[in-house]
This record gives sequence, C-alpha cells and structure tokens, in this order.
Amino acid sequence: LMTVAKDVKIQVDFNPARVNAYRLIGYENRVLRNEDFNDDTKDAGDMGAGHTVTALFEIVPRGLEIDLPKVDTSKYQQPAASDRPSGSNEMLTVRVRYKLPDASGSARFDVPLVDRGASFNSASTDYRFAGAVAEFGMLLRESPYKAAASLDHVITVADGSKGADKNGYREEFVRLARKARAIKELR
Repeated sequence: LMTVAKDVKIQVDFNPARVNAYRLIGYENRVLRNEDFNDDTKDAGDMGAGHTVTALFEIVPRGLEIDLPKVDTSKYQQPAASDRPSGSNEMLTVRVRYKLPDASGSARFDVPLVDRGASFNSASTDYRFAGAVAEFGMLLRESPYKAAASLDHVITVADGSKGADKNGYREEFVRLARKARAIKELR
C-alpha cells in the first residue's frame, strides 16, 4: 500500500430543504461522531494510490415520510414549512478531511452535489454494480429496509453492469448470487 492520504474522514451534510431522511447502507460500525470529524487526534482510514471509497445512502426526498433518521443540523437553512423544496438546489455536501502522509495537521475540501434527476439505469456500471452488491447484502442480512429487494433483481442488475471485469470478480459475484437464489428456492 502506497499511502497518499492518512486519517481520511468523510462527512455528508444533507440539505433538509431537499432531503427528509437518509440511511447509510453498510459502514454501521465505522460511523464517525460529528465532533470527531475536525479532531486531528482521532484516527481514521488511510488511502492508497489508486484506491477508491464508496458509500451508499438511501435518501428520502422532502415531502415523503419513512422511518429513517431525519436530517441532522446542517449548513443549509432550515426547511420551509411547506413540502416544496426551497433555497439551495444542492442536495448534499460531501466533506473530506485528510492528512498528507508526512503531515501532522489535516486539510479539508468540500464538494456540493446537486440532484440532476438521473435514473438508476443511467448511472455508471460501477455504481449500478455497487447497488446490486448492497442489495444482496441487505437480503443476506434480512435487513428490515430490504423492501422489494430480490435475488432476481440483484442478478439482473449485476449481470447488466459487469463492465470490463478484467479479473472476473463481477462475474463471480453473479454466479454466487445465482447460487444463493438456487439455495433459497430449495427451502
């Protein structure tokens, strides 16, 4: 591992004028307390050259109700009394704090994101594949949030979003999902 950043911390700030509730999918055991984000004495993960991190959130738009945590204190103004989104068109801001390998102090950058209204099917193959893997995980864990998730859907999405798959890992995942479906059908 050639470390390019250490103690990498990521925080997502949802705009309550656009987002009613959210849920981080996975990483439940890695959630950082809000006050620890700016604390350079708190250890976090290291990033290597060429590595990426993916976090998936279930987002409930303003105006819809669901049993998920409401949006926390935010940099965005409080939502108007109506259900109609107002204020900034930003849906969220991703904050990243990190230290260079030989540094003791951290640097931070923020990236605001706007909902472009794109469909899941128009997302990148990497994103769609990650979604299929997350759905599979929710099914294996018997997640109370699985809703209409199904192994058929996992297989369809994963098989259609394998991309180049140079090492065959994505095809292997599809085979495992098919085996899981076959086992479930035997029950």
